[in-house]
This record gives sequence, structure tokens and C-alpha cells, in this order.
Amino acid sequence: MNDVLSEIPFNAIPGLRAGHAQNQTGMTGCTVLLAETDMAAAVDVRGGGPASRETELLSPVASCERIHALVLSGGSAFGLRCADGVMRYLEERGRGFDTGFARVPLVCASCLYDLQIGDAGARPDEEMGYAACRNAEQNRLLNGNIGAGTGCTVGKLGGVKTMMKSGLGCYAVRIGDIMVGAIVAVNALGDVFDIDSGKRMAGMLTPDKTGFADSEKALFRTCAERADNLFTGNTTIGAVVTNAGFGKSQLKKIASMAHNGLARTIRPVHTSADGDSIYALSTGSLRANQDAVGTLAAHVMGKAVNAAIRATEGSADCPAWRDLSFCRKG
Repeated sequence: MNDVLSEIPFNAIPGLRAGHAQNQTGMTGCTVLLAETDMAAAVDVRGGGPASRETELLSPVASCERIHALVLSGGSAFGLRCADGVMRYLEERGRGFDTGFARVPLVCASCLYDLQIGDAGARPDEEMGYAACRNAEQNRLLNGNIGAGTGCTVGKLGGVKTMMKSGLGCYAVRIGDIMVGAIVAVNALGDVFDIDSGKRMAGMLTPDKTGFADSEKALFRTCAERADNLFTGNTTIGAVVTNAGFGKSQLKKIASMAHNGLARTIRPVHTSADGDSIYALSTGSLRANQDAVGTLAAHVMGKAVNAAIRATEGSADCPAWRDLSFCRKG
């Protein structure tokens, strides 16, 4: 696609600012996407265990047409408290839906489960959400062990001893004046594959951590068993953003198509032990083909998943892609 698309920084997409806050010791954090005014939004939830806030606002039949911020957070359902800090930040600046008596910021949020790594008692809260908003003023976006990606791991079907460290990734492109980008916190039950080569990049390791144990094959071996015992600390959450102008119904389709990027890079994906959720955000008004943007959304989402794997730093107990030589071969 290089002869058609130009890669751009995710934070070059106009109308949006992104910021992070994290607790590196506790290994958890949050990422906030703030609209400079407001933005149209939709969400498509494919996993069976989501933790979310205000997503009903995004239903095509809900009266709300635009929101002011999106929060991606660790901490499982505890991380939903981050949205309180985002609302406080926006209210202080006179941002929100005018009810006639007060301005109410409309903030959607989704959280992933990262309590199995670091300190399970260290959770994103209102102050962390507020700090992420302050950091968004700089609009500096990084990949890896940051924000919502701080406590992310992958390949968890075999439990904590054979999983690998993952993180946050972003990727964006432009074609003419149209820009499409993705940001994703990769916290999957399954293994991660390169979207271009199909090569396995990260996932469940063998007990001695000298190679990969295939998560799909491991799952297949459980076909005749009850599903209760799946290791359930998962959920990949993210968003695709465009400067093209779309309404909620169109964005719902774009979010749905963006999940193809997860399907091309994570296997297994969208299980009952995941809470996989992708938002689609429109910050501009340019005319564009919905299906073309949806196809681009899948592309940039897959690229963002891969960027998260390449940027992450691991540890002796939970290695990352860059720590294991067999991951980088080929």
C-alpha cells in the first residue's frame, strides 16, 4: 500500500489531543483522547467481557450526537473512575453539553484487565484521568509501556508464567486530505501476528520460554471441556480516528470493519474471555467513502497492534518481543 498511503504521526490528525498517565510500579495506566471541541463517535464491542461507561450514548437511536472525550484504561472496572477526572478537567474549562443549568461533559470509557501483573491494588483513578488530560495539552503520543498499555500482556491461555508483555500502539496514514489513525492497548488472550508477513510476533510461550506455544492449538484441545477455566484477564481496546465527516451509524460500520485489523493480527480473538472493543471517532467534516475509510481502519488497527508489540519493554518474568531473539527472526 506504500504507493497509495503516506504514514503520518497519529497526533497529526486534527481536532484531537491525546495524553497518558501511568503508575509504572503498579503497572497500570490510562490514555485519554480529548476532542478540541466535540466529536462524533460509535463503538463496536466483540468480546464477551467488556468494562465500559456511557457507551449507550453512542447507539444510533440515542439522542446524543457528539461526545467530548474517550478514555482507555487499565484497572478492570475500577479504571472507569478515570472518567471522573476527565469530566472534572473538561468542566473546569467550560466544556460539555449545555443543559441550561450546567455543562455536562460526555465521556465514554473502556477498561482492560491488568490486575495480574504489577500491583493489583494500583488502579487508575480520578487523579490519573485528570493527569492524562493535562498531559494531553502537550499532545505527545508514545508507544509501548505507557498509558492504557502499561499493564498489557498477551498469550495468556497458559496463565501468567507463559504470557508475554505487550503495550499501547498507534499508527496513522493519509490519502490525499483524508487521515485515518488507530490507537490500541493490546491485552489479548491470543497470540499476535505481523499483519504483513503473518509471522507470529508474541504470545503464549513454552514453559522454558525458548519458543512459542500455539494458543489456537491449546484452545482447540479444550473443545470437549467446559469454558469456565479460561484465563480471563484480557481485553484489547482501541479507537480509530478520522478527519472525515461521518455520523454515528456510519462510524458504527467503520468500527466494525476496524475489528478486521484485530482478526488479522490476534488469534484467537473476540472470545468470551476478552472484552474487545473498538471506537470510531470523527473529528472533521471532509467527504469520504465510508467503505474505503473502514478498510483503512482495519489496516491501521493491525499496524497499531504490531507497533505496540515492537515498542514494549518486558522483564525477566514477563518478556517482550524485543527481549526474545526467536521473536525477531524471519
